[in-house]
Amino acid sequence: MRYFIEVAYKGTRYSGFQIQANANSVQSELEKALFVFYRREIALTGSSRTDAGVHALQNFFHADVEEEMKATHVYNINSILPDDIVVKAFHPVSPEAHCRFDAQWRKYRYYLYSGKDPFLEDRAYYYPYSLDFKMLNEAAELIMGYRDFSAFSKRNTQVKSFQCELMESEWERESGGLVYTVRGNRFLRGMVRGLVGTMLQVGRGKLGLDEFRAVIESGDSARADFSVPGHGLFLVEVNFPKTIGLMMDRG
Repeated sequence: MRYFIEVAYKGTRYSGFQIQANANSVQSELEKALFVFYRREIALTGSSRTDAGVHALQNFFHADVEEEMKATHVYNINSILPDDIVVKAFHPVSPEAHCRFDAQWRKYRYYLYSGKDPFLEDRAYYYPYSLDFKMLNEAAELIMGYRDFSAFSKRNTQVKSFQCELMESEWERESGGLVYTVRGNRFLRGMVRGLVGTMLQVGRGKLGLDEFRAVIESGDSARADFSVPGHGLFLVEVNFPKTIGLMMDRG
């Protein structure tokens, strides 16, 4: 049977979502917990590969198992996992369903706060600078007209295409800070942070919209700003087609 394993996590202590040699990851912690409970190794395939320090309100693995992964097992697995990772549900799906390739879109949010707050320091980016909110949103809207995001992909990536389709790109004011929301069919390595960092240069008046457009069209990642930290970024939702058999209560 194939299951999608829905998880959420605080990424502060992890090198990223996917398993890595000589580094602690969300995947390695979950694989260890599954081994302890089921007493055998269960190979996991991950959906969205969040970077070091990035959080997720929703992400997925899929696994093929012989035994049923019961809803009652969720409590047992969570009692084994560290406090900053939680399994939300096991979802039985069709045998050919793939949690990475079948995703229709993913939604990310990046959080900024302007007043010092010890309760946000690892879940948002402290950015005490004046920003032109109108210019930020003009830059966010401009992005929607492009498909080639080579300029916002970190180097040494192994992807074959830099084409992405964005369905949503917007800045909003929220709780004494700003939130950038972006939704797309796929994202490149470091792409959201590159977009946020470069747009902040527009918001501070260091880049004009024409210069921002030139960065996008250059395809040169050396011209984008990837300096914003991972801890302000959340993967908030991954959406799948109904055809894979994933039944979820969307509230």
